[in-house]
Amino acid sequence: MRTPLPAIGQIFAVMLSILGTLAAPARAEDQVRVQEEVWVLPLPLPMFAYLVRPVGDGPFPLVIMNHGVSLNPTDRSFFPLVEFRDAAKWFAQRGYLVVAPVGTGYGAAAIDIPERGIYGPFFSKIGNCTNPNFRDAGLAVAKVDLEIIDYLAAEKRIIPQDVIVVGQSAGGWASIALSSVNPPPVKAIITFAAGRGGRVGGKPNNNCAPDKLVEATAGFGRTSRVPMLWIYIENDTFFGPDLSKRMHAAFTAAGGRAEYHLMPPFGGEGHFFIGSPDAIPLWSPLVTKFLDAQK
Repeated sequence: MRTPLPAIGQIFAVMLSILGTLAAPARAEDQVRVQEEVWVLPLPLPMFAYLVRPVGDGPFPLVIMNHGVSLNPTDRSFFPLVEFRDAAKWFAQRGYLVVAPVGTGYGAAAIDIPERGIYGPFFSKIGNCTNPNFRDAGLAVAKVDLEIIDYLAAEKRIIPQDVIVVGQSAGGWASIALSSVNPPPVKAIITFAAGRGGRVGGKPNNNCAPDKLVEATAGFGRTSRVPMLWIYIENDTFFGPDLSKRMHAAFTAAGGRAEYHLMPPFGGEGHFFIGSPDAIPLWSPLVTKFLDAQK
């Protein structure tokens, strides 16, 4: 039996019916034909999700794609429903059911409940840069990933022990946080430009407490044993090469398993590498090799 939607989820469902289901045309080069949909996930805090999957009933292996954050409430309200469409379709065409949740502090659901603190809809408060709480901000989003896995497994739409988590920026940081609890369904994690506290005040290469970020990364590494692939880009002005290499060194020295790759400069700002269809030929060989090694 399908889990009933909570009241707010029912409201979202009405909005969902307006958005409808998006059909993806088949192309000769596609490995499988895929179908795009917009869902409402009936989690403790319901949220929209872009979903793309092979045509058919499944169950399928699962990919969860975590997006980044904005500290600007206006920017969050204009957040796109689909941020990594081309990357998500790349995974779906290889047989995965891909879920890209849109946090409830974003887009059409741009609300916040301050009294819920770090577990409110925004899921991203790190506090003051003099003493930022990078750890709990990552774990808050990781908790949502676990709720998504549980829901889709209960619905029998996924293969429970065949889950990959992909994250960009703060979503990548949440994916690193998730690795620290070693959830049994998650067999691999891939991050793009992962981190928190980048570009304070909008200034390039101006990170909020980089030493604290490295320290928090080491903290996750002490318990993380999930195989990971970390991809960074040379001209990322949020988390540049020096900082990302420090994070990786701290993580692996503490015991974490992470393969690090620094890609050449891409476009005018490498931080948004995964969002470009032109980047797929650059990162897909690395991802394919990494995932093949996990079989």
